[in-house]
Amino acid sequence: MSAPFNSALLDALKQRVVIGDGAMGTMLQAADLTLDDFLGLEGCNEILNDTRPDVLKDIHRAYFAAGADAVETNTFGCNLPNLADYDISHRIRELAEKGTALAREVADEMGPGRDGMARFVLGSMGPGTKLPSLGHAPYAVLRDAYTEAALGMIDGGADAILVETCQDLLQVKAAILGSQRAMEQLGLRLPIITHVTVETTGTMLLGSEIGAALTALEPLGIDMIGLNCATGPAEMSEHLRHLSKYSTLPVSVMPNAGLPQLGPKGAEYPLTADELAEALSGFVSEFGLGLVGGCCGTTPEHISAVADAVRQVEKAQRTPIHEPSTSSLYSAVPFEQDASILMIGERTNSNGSKAFREAMLSADYQKCLDIAKDQTRDGAHMLDLNVDYVGRDGAADMSELASRLATSSTLPIMLDSTEPAVLQAGLEHLGGRCAVNSVNYEDGAGPESRFHKIMTLVKEHGAAVVALTIDEEGQARTAETKVAIAKRLIEDIKGNWGLAESDIIVDALTFPISTGQEEVRRDGIETIEAIRQLKAAYPELHFTLGISNISFGLNPAARQVLNSVFLHECTEAGLDTAIVHASKILPMARIPDEQRETALDLVYDRRSEG
Repeated sequence: MSAPFNSALLDALKQRVVIGDGAMGTMLQAADLTLDDFLGLEGCNEILNDTRPDVLKDIHRAYFAAGADAVETNTFGCNLPNLADYDISHRIRELAEKGTALAREVADEMGPGRDGMARFVLGSMGPGTKLPSLGHAPYAVLRDAYTEAALGMIDGGADAILVETCQDLLQVKAAILGSQRAMEQLGLRLPIITHVTVETTGTMLLGSEIGAALTALEPLGIDMIGLNCATGPAEMSEHLRHLSKYSTLPVSVMPNAGLPQLGPKGAEYPLTADELAEALSGFVSEFGLGLVGGCCGTTPEHISAVADAVRQVEKAQRTPIHEPSTSSLYSAVPFEQDASILMIGERTNSNGSKAFREAMLSADYQKCLDIAKDQTRDGAHMLDLNVDYVGRDGAADMSELASRLATSSTLPIMLDSTEPAVLQAGLEHLGGRCAVNSVNYEDGAGPESRFHKIMTLVKEHGAAVVALTIDEEGQARTAETKVAIAKRLIEDIKGNWGLAESDIIVDALTFPISTGQEEVRRDGIETIEAIRQLKAAYPELHFTLGISNISFGLNPAARQVLNSVFLHECTEAGLDTAIVHASKILPMARIPDEQRETALDLVYDRRSEG
């Protein structure tokens, strides 16, 4: 039975634009606070939830009175890095609950707002000072601390969790998944809003483009995505345009009151209330935003002007384009490539590349990274990362390599392993959206099966998944069996695990046809036919193959020709990704007719006796 969903905020978004509040820090700086109010913990705003609840309630009350429908709790720093700096990390849940309860008390005290709309409390969850993609802190430790914060916010009466001012996609994942774990513990579900912060450079702090952020975060089960902090609205326009065009979720924005300028009292924000109101109402009418508010430098005066201005404009109707993709920390890569199929580099694979295996075994990680970068130069769109090797600690090897590839490769990663622990290690080091290779029914689909364990990871981390046509009887060899197993997998992954059809990549398997043995002569034909039938039945499905399996045992020149011809034939049938050495694939026009015909004879079993 699914947990009850408090969807009041999402229901309100369907009625009209929700107005958020403005800055908390700006208001606290204006309050007459002493070091005693902070218990000597200078700069620890969260301690005020305990010592000066009156000040915080006055701030929430001022924003509601100004026209805000939703206020953020004073819990931005209720995370492990921030509170550990003050030696009070044991108070994460307590201070999160107290801060949320103060906002809840004011919201309930003031009653419904304009048009009778309920007043909402957003549990503010900030990024902290440790970036897991850079190795500052372990992902799992941060995630578990975010779970504590979310438990406090839920207990305090939050209507939604707002993961904001996000700078590192792996940190965002920790906050989102930590919040979801809290909801599972308490048996309920609240909306999760995620606001990334794009710097004046045009990317997030670690270099992530807005497309990478959307690709990585949307599949995690969040309910709204947007931008906040770092800049004023002018610098956010193009990033909001992208979200408006491509996000299937509601979109929001809470900018600063312009770019900060250094004044006699520190940072000052130049945008007037009317200027902010004009910008945000313009975003609503152009990009169809669902929630707007303010960040640093904004005050109740700004929010009052925004509320008045937004009421006067008609919200644009959005018709977003979903583009199935994976992403690295830096950029997104669509499955559908304009000029070719998506090439998945096969050389970062300890089973397929002797050079990579030897570098991994000798802990020559720079050599491993060089092999990865060579594949990028050779034209790969994604890297297949496989560290499985007999007698090794695969999870440790995966941690070493995934953590390095996270920041040194611009390509998304396909994590390739049969071991759930190895896949988990990769997923917990990579902030982008991975593909997981692979699941199958070799030991069934029960709770203890590898299928179930791996799909649990795939679902939690929002990954795409490769499904192999293998069941309890073994590897499928005929088109009929390949299609039957694939359909069983597809319906299971969609129906029981909630993935979209476009998140599934079927590997119909290919075997060497180069031996001349009777039992393998039709393997190429059967694979091509299975792809063709499945593409007709599931138009949004994706496909992959380890192409070089087809030519195992031949000399290098013959392998290159057969691999290239077989890839071409599979692509014609519907294949859209392939695990290959991209630079070794030849265009059909560069293969002599005689060699091409010989390869086609092999693929389609047109050989005669003798």
